[in-house]
Formats: sequence, C-alpha cells, structure tokens
Amino acid sequence: MRIVEEAAAAAAEQVVTPWEVSAPEGGIDYDKLVDRFGCQRLDAALVDRISRVTLRPPHRFLRRGIFFAHRDLNKILDIYEAGEKFYLYTGRGPSSEALHLGHLIPFMFTKYLQDAFKVPLIIQLTDDEKFLWKNLSIPECKRLARENAKDIIACGFDIERTFIFSDFSYIGGPFYENMLEVSNRVTFNNLKGNFGLSPEDHIGKISFPPVQAVPSFTSSFPHLFPGKDQLSCLIPCAIDQDPYFRMTRDVAPKIGFQKPSLIESRFFLALQGEGTKMSASDPNSAIYVTDSCKQIKAKVDKYAFSGGQDSIELHRELGANIDVDVPIKYLNFFLEDDDELEHIKKIHFPCWKLKQIMHYETLSYPL
Repeated sequence: MRIVEEAAAAAAEQVVTPWEVSAPEGGIDYDKLVDRFGCQRLDAALVDRISRVTLRPPHRFLRRGIFFAHRDLNKILDIYEAGEKFYLYTGRGPSSEALHLGHLIPFMFTKYLQDAFKVPLIIQLTDDEKFLWKNLSIPECKRLARENAKDIIACGFDIERTFIFSDFSYIGGPFYENMLEVSNRVTFNNLKGNFGLSPEDHIGKISFPPVQAVPSFTSSFPHLFPGKDQLSCLIPCAIDQDPYFRMTRDVAPKIGFQKPSLIESRFFLALQGEGTKMSASDPNSAIYVTDSCKQIKAKVDKYAFSGGQDSIELHRELGANIDVDVPIKYLNFFLEDDDELEHIKKIHFPCWKLKQIMHYETLSYPL
C-alpha cells in the first residue's frame, strides 16, 4: 500500500528539466519552482527600476509577470547605472523546421532588452545538443540550425551588436578551453543533482552542459570582446534552463569569471492547456511561425483547451473560466493593449456583466 501511495505522490509531482516539462492537473506551480531552484522573484519594484533606468515603459512580459524570476538582475542594473556595459546571451536548440510561438518568447524579450540597453547579444544554436537528445543525424541538426537562424534573424536584432553561432561550426579554441575548465570542476553527482541524469544516460548527455555554460564568459569570444574577460552577462531564458546556469554560476568564480545573471520566464503552454508546454516534436501542440492564418485557426478550433462551459446554458450562467482558457492565455503573451485584454476577459467572464452590455447570441467563443 505504501509503495502505491509513494508512486501516486511521485506522479503528482511536477517535472521541470531542460528536456521535460510536465505537471499534474492545475499546471506548473511557479512559486514551488522558484523555491526549489533557489532563484529570486521578480517583483514590482524591480520592474519599475528596469523602466526607470531604460526610460521605457516596462515590456508586457514584465507587466504581466511572464518573466517572473531572476538571479542577480539587480547587479546588472547596478552595472548599467554606473555607466558600464554588459552583454546578453540566449539560445535555441533546433529540432524543427521553424520556431513555434513558445520559442519566440525569449527572443522577443531579448530584442526588447537589446533595444533598451543597447548592448551586444550572443545567440547560441545548440545543434549538437539535439543530436545527443533527438533521433536526428548531424547533417539534419545542422540544417535545422540554419533554418531556425532565419526565424531568429527575422526578430529584428541589431546586426551590428549580434553574433549567432552553431556549436558544430564554432566550438574550438578559447571556447573549448573554457569548456574544459568547467568540465574539470563539475562532478557527476553535481550533474545528477542539477539535471536528473543517470548512469544509464550516454556520455554525450553528461558532457554537454559545459557547452551551454561557456557562452556566459566573454573569453569564449575573443574576436568579439578582446581584453574584456570580466564583462557581465545577462541571460533571458525560460525557467527550465535554470539548471545549466546554476551549474555555471557555481563554477564561474573558481575559474576567475563573473557569475552570469538570469531573467526567467514562465512556459508558453501547449494548445492542450495547463501542465504542458509547446513541443516541436508534437505539431498539434504548437503554432509555428510558418503556419498560415487558416492553419492557425484550424489548430485553435480543434486543439485549444477552452474555458467555455459544457453547454450554452451553463456558459450563460457561469461564463468562461479564463484561468484555464488557452486563447486568453495566448492573448496575455501577445496582445499589447492591457485595456483591450481586460475587455476581452470581461466579455467572457463574469456572465452577469456580459448580459448588461450585449446579447449572449452575439458572442463567438472560442476566440
């Protein structure tokens, strides 16, 4: 009986690693995740400070708590206010022909940061990681990296301040030297604790984390940052990438480098709703940047989890549950106008307000 109870408890636990995200009914508990990872919550005072030092309104991802956690973000703002520079680093593991909307989130926010702070940006394409974790050949991984790079470039980064590289093409020289420095200071027990790797995993997975760590150090890019080995780094990413940079922050002082700072986002959930995130391996879970309007509508109509009630009568009585409604959640990411977003939410819930402003039969749902 005890074994059954322990198994049930384990099944109810959320799983968040760089390669797997799942949660019991109700979705990801981000408060629990912040406490478990040991990062800091991004509060209103820090959002206000970002707005003040950049002389810009806060991005909607900040206003709405989509980027919600950080590590040493105050340090980056201190550096900037002191008139010093830092640089941005983010990346993409190419495993599909095109980016989906979830992949876009860190790039959209990184563009805002680059525009606001006028700083250099490093974008890593971890095509080697996808060879190690996916059933893909090396030539296919390299091809997908090139295709994904086109979507990333289309985000509109400053071409004078942006360097995009693929691991297969770039690794060597000082970059590889830094990888060895990191590798020499991380034990297998450290990796197990951070990543959940096991002795059954092949050694490629065990050896990969330093590859993603060392773009945090400017000495990995001597042609970009000559003589600037102590330039600080800010990494915008989803919170599932935190294990890589917990490891990096532990190692950095041991090899004479600054700890990278992080600003971390919630997950962009799959069409199927809470407890999931968009996956490049499941086309029915995701909307891709290459999907046509017709394809997007068909996916939303067929797969998007609806907060609508089971019948018109119940919907009239109770209104929609916007806390689980996927179209509403997507608008929370992409609709810039806060007033319009609130208006759309009020149209669907609560129903007694809806009846005062319009006839129910005019309501089209889902969006």
